[in-house]
Amino acid sequence: MSLIEKLQWRYATKKMDASKVVPKEKLEQILDAIRLSASSSGLQPYEVIVVSNKAIREKICTIASNQSQIIDCSYVLVFAAWDTYTAQRINDAFDMTEEIRNLKSESGTAYRQNLLKNYPTRDPEVNFTHAAKQAYIAVGTALIAASYQQVDCTPMEGFDPVALDDILNLKERGLRSVVIMPIGYRKADEDWLVNLKKVRRSKDQFVIRIE
Repeated sequence: MSLIEKLQWRYATKKMDASKVVPKEKLEQILDAIRLSASSSGLQPYEVIVVSNKAIREKICTIASNQSQIIDCSYVLVFAAWDTYTAQRINDAFDMTEEIRNLKSESGTAYRQNLLKNYPTRDPEVNFTHAAKQAYIAVGTALIAASYQQVDCTPMEGFDPVALDDILNLKERGLRSVVIMPIGYRKADEDWLVNLKKVRRSKDQFVIRIE
């Protein structure tokens, strides 16, 4: 199938088959795609927690409206954004870039210094919102990557983020949960949504062309 055909195949899976497990190589492909996502200034201000432990997933299920996909999937991906920007986090990102690209030290560059001047001094909630937006770019990448692998997934916001942060000890890592995404395989004979047509606006209604 072409990429567009695979995206047509994808839907927000409502019932997953617990007897089918996503191969680890497909999981790693999805994680690599997430790692390669775009992010503002290349900071990648979020992390992805892969939860396979069933007892932990059961806890997550209770604070996520008891959505069964969390239990029946192969893995739950938790996208967690930085709680704020710090000088250490910004410098680490720039230092890594310099090392990988074999650049001379650019600690005094205007770009780095501009971020160091403006980001850490902002309200932490403003910084978290900015970081969360970057995590959402990665969520989109994950959806496409999963579709390409013909792996089902369901992005979810319907959970208690404070409770999830506590379950996964995210506060200690300077993270806050943003989106969870169970990945697995659909149980077609029990999923009411599987055979319904995908509904999207036409390109004429959706795309504004300025020529």
